[in-house]
Amino acid sequence: MKALELYQIPPEWAGQRLDQALARLLPDYSRSRLQEWIRAGLVAVDGVTLAPRARLRGGEQVGVQMPDLRPAEVAAAEAIDLDLVYQDAELLVVNKPAGLVVHPGAGNPAGTLMNALLHFDSTLQGVPRAGIVHRLDKDTSGLLLVARSLPAHKRLVEQLAAREIHREYLALVQGQMIAGGSVDAPIGRHRTDRTRMAVSPGGREAVTHYRVAQRFRQHTLLRVMLETGRTHQIRVHLASIGFAVVGDPTYTRLRMPAGANRELAQALAGFRRQALHAACLQLAHPITGRPLELTAPLPSDLAALIAVMHEDMIDAEA
Repeated sequence: MKALELYQIPPEWAGQRLDQALARLLPDYSRSRLQEWIRAGLVAVDGVTLAPRARLRGGEQVGVQMPDLRPAEVAAAEAIDLDLVYQDAELLVVNKPAGLVVHPGAGNPAGTLMNALLHFDSTLQGVPRAGIVHRLDKDTSGLLLVARSLPAHKRLVEQLAAREIHREYLALVQGQMIAGGSVDAPIGRHRTDRTRMAVSPGGREAVTHYRVAQRFRQHTLLRVMLETGRTHQIRVHLASIGFAVVGDPTYTRLRMPAGANRELAQALAGFRRQALHAACLQLAHPITGRPLELTAPLPSDLAALIAVMHEDMIDAEA
């Protein structure tokens, strides 16, 4: 814990809720984080702990016992190469390779993106989750945002919540799709297999838009845009409409196209991850507000699989 910090509530703030007033006193922290501190008893008003929605009279003294924000789950900084597509004093954008876990956890105590970030910049110990504001599955490649300061972290989280960050993915799916569309279907935990997600009436709102980028004989390359960011959202939504992501070990099985040439059959059998890549991010810089558009090229394994599909089409037409 850091030292106790004291603040005075201005008299003109009378009637405001405690969490609202604290957000004005501590603008570098998100409202949800401040509410967590209040509920944890780290905030006292004239020596008394209150609920986040408690109304203030004005003139009170507020004591905040700020917690140490160092991500405790990280064992150590590790020298792991990072592919940075953008960096400045406030923001990093990482092109994550498939196979790299984002956060430490059960079964992955080290060797993660978070460990790599702490080695790259030790000051990220003072930012929640070492600055990582969203996530990608282990076997999904592509772009991830990392805040290097508390103000940048707060504003990126707010942009995500307001759906102001445009995220576009490339997904290679089974089946030949005729046209693009949208899936608006809530997602929750699978009823019997808790490691999986599923479209569920009692789940959380989830909206995915997609359009056709390229068609192959029995596969389609899609551009996929997210409105929400639920766990496994793209994989679950596309599987639910009959176009599962190629190589997805959780939501589909290998389907070998009829008449596939030898090279395609071998390439599909050897592709052991979901064919999903976070290809583009569009956002306002969290501090300057400058528009940013960042892209990451297809990783070599997915590019090679698509090239083989091109050759299969040529062979079929010959």
